Amino acid sequence: MPDVPFWQEASVKFTRSPELTNAILRKLCIDQDGVAYVLTDLGVARVHGNRLVRDRNFRPLADTVPRDITLSPAGELYYLLDDVWLSNADAGKPRGTVPRGLYDSIAVGYDGVIWLAGPGRLAAVHNDRLKMLPVPPTVRQWRLLPDARGFFFVADEELGAFLPGDRSQWNRPIQSGATLAARDGELLVGGVAGYFGVQISNGESSTPLQTNLPVTDITCLRVAANGLWVGTARGVFFEAATAGDPTNAAMAMPLLGETRFRYFAGRRWLPDDFVVDLTVNPTGDVWVLTRTGLSKIEFRMTTLEAKVAEFESKIRSRHIRYGFSAERRLSVPGDVASGEMIDTDNDGGWSSYWLASQALRYAVTKEPQAKRWAWETFAALERQQSIHTNRGFPARTFERTGFKVSDVDRWHPSPETGWDWKAHTSSDEIASHMFAYAVLWECATETPAEKQRIIAVVDQIADHIVRNNLYLVDVDGKPTLWGRWHPDYVNRFPPAAYDRRLNSGELTATLQFAYALTKKESYRQKAIDLFDHHGYLTNIVSSMRLLKPTLGLVHQGITMGDTWNHSDDELGFVTYWVLCRFPFTEQLATLYQQSVADHWEFEKVERYPFWNFVTAGCGLPDFDAAGAVWTLRGWPLDTVSWRVENAHRKDLTKMPDNFRGQETVELLPPGERPVMRCNRHPFVLNGGDGGQTEYAGDEYVLGYWLGRFVNAIGSPTAGR
Repeated sequence: MPDVPFWQEASVKFTRSPELTNAILRKLCIDQDGVAYVLTDLGVARVHGNRLVRDRNFRPLADTVPRDITLSPAGELYYLLDDVWLSNADAGKPRGTVPRGLYDSIAVGYDGVIWLAGPGRLAAVHNDRLKMLPVPPTVRQWRLLPDARGFFFVADEELGAFLPGDRSQWNRPIQSGATLAARDGELLVGGVAGYFGVQISNGESSTPLQTNLPVTDITCLRVAANGLWVGTARGVFFEAATAGDPTNAAMAMPLLGETRFRYFAGRRWLPDDFVVDLTVNPTGDVWVLTRTGLSKIEFRMTTLEAKVAEFESKIRSRHIRYGFSAERRLSVPGDVASGEMIDTDNDGGWSSYWLASQALRYAVTKEPQAKRWAWETFAALERQQSIHTNRGFPARTFERTGFKVSDVDRWHPSPETGWDWKAHTSSDEIASHMFAYAVLWECATETPAEKQRIIAVVDQIADHIVRNNLYLVDVDGKPTLWGRWHPDYVNRFPPAAYDRRLNSGELTATLQFAYALTKKESYRQKAIDLFDHHGYLTNIVSSMRLLKPTLGLVHQGITMGDTWNHSDDELGFVTYWVLCRFPFTEQLATLYQQSVADHWEFEKVERYPFWNFVTAGCGLPDFDAAGAVWTLRGWPLDTVSWRVENAHRKDLTKMPDNFRGQETVELLPPGERPVMRCNRHPFVLNGGDGGQTEYAGDEYVLGYWLGRFVNAIGSPTAGR
């Protein structure tokens, strides 16, 4: 897949000046110069930099509170005051008086006619003459839409039009209609139950009521060159007119998923979800006004290499804790400046992915910085073994005394003054550490001293496991909850439980890699013994098609096998990398490849870069490079754990409860899902903690560099 430029969506949020803190936001206009204006109950505001402030540019208007603002077809801003309408365009000449207090809406037609509406009133100003038009006196609410094809309006529950020429008109009753948009020969009407279309020429139906939408309670419609933008009471969505990639800025198209929609909601994208108004500027960016603020969904042309550089810069600037790739806990939701790096159960595991990403980057680019960053994180993993006296036992993490956060009862003081370390390490860490060490060994280990450091940590872990009867033994002399690879534990699971296959693979990979580095025959013999007498090779190649709920399995009070554990998929794929790239024999490598292909068939629908490029790295030609690149392009730049909700959407095909926990048939683009690690199911609709956490994004960086390493993604230069 060539790394050709693509459109990257990002949210730009604007803060309100203190004087607008309690203002009611009513309408949005962006003029011909790209200046954003907002009508409020305190007057007109405008954007300066990243702030929304009172507009005081024109002193005669600075202290006025217009009833309405609008744009002319040329993009000039017009104001409607109590008794006058005016514009600062054309040397300030556009101006006219109106009876005080009778009109509260204004529109400027393509033929220069000024349209005014108010309770029970509709008027047109042409050649400086105001003409009253007959309307029912009971009309209270108007929506006005001037267009090159005519002038359209909604008056309460009546839809009407004035067409050019002899000013012919048509009217038709509607059940609900809150907003209008015109495209081609059709007028679109949106309301609380969806939207429909009528023919401009005669008002007859053209598009039936559309209800299979992300949200049906529509507040505004805007036609773009490549589709339709829809504001709703629960966010904004885009409906594509045609499939395919855009070719220029004016055609910027959001990355589509399995439906024709893209849905932008939640604090990742908007200040709140109730959309008051929206507009699309000539470059394709979408400005969205909600009840509490203004934001812009902009589309920037970028490449995957440039995007991953943004992630790497973010990780280095605010996620590196003693070499670990760390999460940030945010005291103010979404405010990364309020964050602090914290320890977690899986610091070593996620940091292994960051380490591997930089080792792979070094193999591809030979940039010294990448190798330096990889070895810096290796030092943290290395210290996980040396910060205590339990040889070969990697700590989950470590922290200075008095500052631990997670599971405080799992911590112990270190012999090193001023430090504590976290015990109760699981098999997860062993699998991820071995993956990182294997990648580092292949990609960024060049000197005898570097090789010896890796040999030492791998040998110590393998020796600990073998010495302790295939258990990971904690400081209390007992196996940890999940650090168990003995046949008594592994083979108590039936073939229908993935744990049997996974744990057999994890241990085999560890013994293979340790043998490859140390040439200690005891490691190879232990693996062969497990193959010959305990069926570990049979377990590894057991088909995923056998998996099903295995009720009744309980381990230390924890029910096993009742649901599909997506973390096990993650651990399986890191294990496959080590199994396939450091096999005892080529015959074993072939068997392992069959196991990888079997698992990938189940996981390919998720389009995770990690699954696909590990599959490629294991020597298999059948993987989904296009799907992986689709995911990399769509991954949001904002990795804050905002609350995301999709369960209400009517455009998705919901699935009944199932073992895999897959909630929809369609795979949503990453920007519409809760932010998640690669050990989470991407078909889950709702999630997030309200913006209390910022994730590093190390698995994103790893996915990209894996793709580059296995030659599935080209460099930007090659793609041009």
